Amino acid sequence: MKSILIKGAWIVTQNRERAIIKGDVLIEKGRISQVGRTRSSADEIVDAAGDIVMPGMVNAHTHVAMTLMKGVADDMPFSDFLDRVFALDAKRTEEDIGLGARLGCLEMIRGGTTTFVDMYYSEDVIAKGVEEAGLRGVLCWAVLDQQFTTQTGDPLENCKRFHQKFKGKEKILPGIGLQGVYVCSQETFLGAKEYSQKNGLLLHFHLSETRKEVYDHKAKTGQRPGEWLEGIGFLDQNCLAAHAAWLTMNEVSALARVKASIATCPVSNMKLATGGVAPIPEMLKASVNVSIGTDGSTTNNSLDMLQEMKTLALLQKANRWDPTVVTAQQALDFATVNGARAIGMGDKLGSIDVGKRADLVILDGKAPNLRPLRPDNMISNIVYSSNAGNVKTTICGGDILMRDRRVLTLDEEEIASKAESAAEELLNNIK
Repeated sequence: MKSILIKGAWIVTQNRERAIIKGDVLIEKGRISQVGRTRSSADEIVDAAGDIVMPGMVNAHTHVAMTLMKGVADDMPFSDFLDRVFALDAKRTEEDIGLGARLGCLEMIRGGTTTFVDMYYSEDVIAKGVEEAGLRGVLCWAVLDQQFTTQTGDPLENCKRFHQKFKGKEKILPGIGLQGVYVCSQETFLGAKEYSQKNGLLLHFHLSETRKEVYDHKAKTGQRPGEWLEGIGFLDQNCLAAHAAWLTMNEVSALARVKASIATCPVSNMKLATGGVAPIPEMLKASVNVSIGTDGSTTNNSLDMLQEMKTLALLQKANRWDPTVVTAQQALDFATVNGARAIGMGDKLGSIDVGKRADLVILDGKAPNLRPLRPDNMISNIVYSSNAGNVKTTICGGDILMRDRRVLTLDEEEIASKAESAAEELLNNIK
């Protein structure tokens, strides 16, 4: 593996002190070996004078293969949206799932995401695309009760086979993706937890995304979803709950007690108009680890984590009539160090520290929307002013995936062309 020296950049370290320094970053054997001024040389030199180097972002909840279904169910009531998406999903082939995954990976590379948490079936197909792209994927096979699935066989057993096939890989981290309380029984939840505990796997699941989900579950069990999951002994430190928009303080406390994480998805929730705003200030006060996800392209249409940070901060400020509730620094933390912690890799990712994996993004510091640029406004500029178009270079695990806006690992034109055809065929199949 080539050594890489990034020279002369503004370095947003996201280290414990949240230091911003001017200098260099040396990458050796896929890890960060020096930060600051260095006289060392390297196999490859990246001139980043005037640019911003920051940690690669962690998209903590998405469905990457659904990128192919972008724009197919927009501006619909939620029930109609679900009917439309489920009808399409039932017609999907392995080929179009693979193309959707590659198209989504291209978008994330261009947007500065280096690690993402995925929830879907056919994660073995998705994994091939992720490996080609060079991204780090926490791929959580969709698990639900057999009576509700279109999968062949038992979903939990399918998940176990996926794990056994892909475990031990550097950038593919198998996980368990429980669909939610509305299609997963107590037996399914606890079976997943048992396997998670034996193998150290992430337990990723939708939690209280909509009011209907909460009220239906309470009518069925007498408890809200978060309360019920605590009561059956499911919640633990391996849990990453997506959305978490309709939580009470009791449920927030339950997550905090076991050191669970949440992935808030503000754009998705607003676009679907499901109501409810995740109680982020209360989560922070209770020391729940908060990360950010985009959700899939049917509910967001974008995998741009830079824009997601801004939306999250603005939504919380507007909802609470308080501009201080989520600061720019907190939003950046959610997308970097907190995201790394949410997937159990806080000691390996999320900040530019010596010894950590070299997951780095270079933003164009000369872009007009990021100027004027100073250390005292840099974090605000990243969160409130930047977008995916500002990303020049993306590095994951010491591999350069995009340099000077040219993707090196995937053929963009070929993938986009094939994806167009596959999407058209998919739509034709349900007409």
